[in-house]
Amino acid sequence: MSFPVLICDDSALARKQMARSLPASLNADINFAVHGLDALEQLAQNEFKLMFLDLTMPELDGFGTLEEMGKRAFDVPVVVVSGDIQPKAKERVMALGAKAFIQKPIDKEALNKVLKELVEPVTQPRIVTPVSIELPILRRRDIYMEVANVSIGRAADALARHFDVFVHLPLPNVNIFEVSELHMALRDLAENDQVSGVCQGFSGEGIAGEALVLLSDSSVSDLKKLMKVPADSEELEELELLMDVSNILVGSFLNGLGEQAEVRFFQSSPVLLGQHISIDSVISSTTGSFSKTMTFEVSYTIDGTSIRCDLLFMFVDESLPLLDNKLSYLMEDF
Repeated sequence: MSFPVLICDDSALARKQMARSLPASLNADINFAVHGLDALEQLAQNEFKLMFLDLTMPELDGFGTLEEMGKRAFDVPVVVVSGDIQPKAKERVMALGAKAFIQKPIDKEALNKVLKELVEPVTQPRIVTPVSIELPILRRRDIYMEVANVSIGRAADALARHFDVFVHLPLPNVNIFEVSELHMALRDLAENDQVSGVCQGFSGEGIAGEALVLLSDSSVSDLKKLMKVPADSEELEELELLMDVSNILVGSFLNGLGEQAEVRFFQSSPVLLGQHISIDSVISSTTGSFSKTMTFEVSYTIDGTSIRCDLLFMFVDESLPLLDNKLSYLMEDF
């Protein structure tokens, strides 16, 4: 007898990894959903014995999905599988009714431990009938989106722990830009506000680039309140705060990326591009660094504040084949 399972994740790679990680003994009959609204529709039409749920998704995220499942009285055990590993995120999903939380990338030992707790042991020998599952077809961008998702989750977790806050984690943007397109993207990030910008170079095994951290003036003001720094404090104290935020975000992102690519990254000291300046001034500081670049971009916001922090990773052209090679194992069946 098959065991009906629903896997809800916008990432094709994550859906495939989750499906491949389930033990054959479970005899899982797997359905896939690509976001919360899709999952709710399938839950209304089918009976599932277990659901695996991502948090960061379009249309309806995992938090909203759990809330709606509670309203509709869907009695399906939910295991959250996410790159958003903030303590407050875990607390929130458990309060919303999730039975367990597993960190991405999926660890089979952690998964098997959860399955032992949630799935009733079979009292009689189970005849395992192979179930035909149409696994997602992966594209190069799927790989980079999921790798970026895990990495920005590590960065959000570090920021959340440092300031004891909840950081809202949106979907990352992954693009390959010409330099003119990169400048347009930067202007969109700044939304015509005055900003403070910090840049950090990084490299590891031939993979190199620059990370850019942007904070609007209103964000800097709120960040100082959060840290109980006097509003009229010296520029030096504000600068130290900017450097701290940059080190936290860039370092934790690179650790997350390095673990997945099996690369040890080294980062240079943060360099101030300017405080309370226009985005055009930031752009002029990056002109000439890249002709074409792959970028990971995300905008973090902190719950209960107007703080918004934009994080942009730019990889030099020569790095892309090396990074492709390091991540090629994710394209393979396992």
